[in-house]
Amino acid sequence: MQIPPENTPDTAAKAAPRRITVLGAGAWGTAVAMALAGRHDVLLWGRNGEAMAAMAASGENSYLPGFPLPPQLRISADFDAAVAHAAGEHGLLIAACPVAGLRPMLQQLKNKAIGNLVWLCKGFEGGTGLLPHQIVQEVLGDAIPGGALSGPSFAQEVARGLPCALTIASHSAALRASVVSALHGGTIRVYASEDLVGVEVGGAVKNVLAIATGVADGLGLGLNARAALITRGLAEITRLGTALGGQTETFMGLTGMGDLILTCTGDLSRNRRVGLGLAQGKALETIVAELGHVAEGVPCAKAVRELARRMGVDMPITNAVAGVLFDGDVPHVMVQQLLSRDPRAEAA
Repeated sequence: MQIPPENTPDTAAKAAPRRITVLGAGAWGTAVAMALAGRHDVLLWGRNGEAMAAMAASGENSYLPGFPLPPQLRISADFDAAVAHAAGEHGLLIAACPVAGLRPMLQQLKNKAIGNLVWLCKGFEGGTGLLPHQIVQEVLGDAIPGGALSGPSFAQEVARGLPCALTIASHSAALRASVVSALHGGTIRVYASEDLVGVEVGGAVKNVLAIATGVADGLGLGLNARAALITRGLAEITRLGTALGGQTETFMGLTGMGDLILTCTGDLSRNRRVGLGLAQGKALETIVAELGHVAEGVPCAKAVRELARRMGVDMPITNAVAGVLFDGDVPHVMVQQLLSRDPRAEAA
């Protein structure tokens, strides 16, 4: 169930400043830190000391060229100090790393004083097939309030100060209220959801569908094909999400349909650009190198294919994408295989 924010942008702007640490100085982590620095005491941490020193000196992150950092934003490569900055019940720790880096980061957080924890990563963990909240539970247990912050949001637009809407999903009502109070305001709207599984599944699988849409657009298959892929992709997300315990209505909201539309159609989408590159006949290694960023849909495609097979969930588009990425399948053959499927045999 998605719950509207209890506060308006005006009341959120009057909320007391919070001590917030963003762990991870990639494009999205930096954009979130930039957006919050005007209202809160925000510290941005990155593991590369030289890179963080260069960022502090230049006032700009190389992952977001052309976007000056707010002068009040703190920059640090000291992990212990960064975590301590957000300690206490009123502090907020935001993990802004890829799914592959979440477990190692959480291991560093063990036995540290943590008030509230939010993660931004979207995907399934390679090898285990776990969602982010399951990784958090494995490493840190249930004692620390935590939740996933997700939704349709390109880092460049958030850094520019353009409007966006996000969802905080958590089993903790107190954490949901705390995050909405802290983050909702200015150009950012934050909604709350109890459906942690549904929000995380939507955020993960949409990246795989964005690769498929990029392939279709790169092959010049037209807008009709794009609309069909997005719609049938949403059906795949919903089938997997509900099988894992998510709520159907979640996939009609920001973290389902909203994030899917943005990532499949927006030219800033890394995963869409992977699909465009595949359609041009480029090797996956070349595409990833040209991006210079992590494209979560690539490892996610393999993890989702394996999970869907184990659970008996029908996901033909995801399977086709994984075939192109990992099995040597050719993009135009993938399209023919999808078109030739008997629709009577496919779940709605």
